[in-house]
Amino acid sequence: MAPALYSNAVISIERLTHRFGENTVLDGVTLEVEAGEIVAIMGSSGGGKTTLLRCVSGLLRPTSGKVTVDGIDAVRQPEAARRTMGMVFQASALFDYLSVRENVLFGLRRWSEEPRAVQDRRAEEVLELVGMADAGDLMPSELSGGMKKRVGIARALALRPKIMLYDEPTTGLDPITTYTIDSLIADVRKRFEVTTLVVSHDVASVFRVADRLAFLEDGRLTFVGSPAEFGSSKRAAIEELVAKSQATSFLPAH
Repeated sequence: MAPALYSNAVISIERLTHRFGENTVLDGVTLEVEAGEIVAIMGSSGGGKTTLLRCVSGLLRPTSGKVTVDGIDAVRQPEAARRTMGMVFQASALFDYLSVRENVLFGLRRWSEEPRAVQDRRAEEVLELVGMADAGDLMPSELSGGMKKRVGIARALALRPKIMLYDEPTTGLDPITTYTIDSLIADVRKRFEVTTLVVSHDVASVFRVADRLAFLEDGRLTFVGSPAEFGSSKRAAIEELVAKSQATSFLPAH
């Protein structure tokens, strides 16, 4: 299915290919994400979802193809591209030796030229936004999985990115916490008008937050469309994924 094209795309992925040795993980992926849009990347395990996100973020150099974020070539200028993005990692990737507040301040201290007092206020603001205002002095070891996700989101937001990238943001969370994180992702998009790319295996979660879904099969993009179109797709791999989700969640049948 051909992806939609947008004149005001903030993320543009063109014929992206990546190989690990002889293994082709991404095979000519083309996708554009419109300003302010939430697009979710789904697919089978090992299908290339996280590899695609790492290429977009500039953390991984693709074998071939082009990635442009906010007008910046993320392949040739990965550091500059990363300045426009906030990344929320699957395992939160908090520094164990830093408090919650210090984790949120880490990027500000390194990249921002604002006075330290302004940085401190920014950290408090984003912690309050994610519902962690009273947790600044806690250490990561004292946090639940959901709390770590919230701190990861706060840390990403502290630098006021134009783009938010989420790698499996609800993995390992109970249904109530998952719903809370989904609501937070939607709220962040609304408040900050950020363009959002989410990698997830959770169909119910994606249906709650995404404007469009893209599906990877064996490294190729085989579907791009709305949640409703995804739910009614006749592609075998998508039907199987939706059926499994309906059997284990509150996802409505189509």
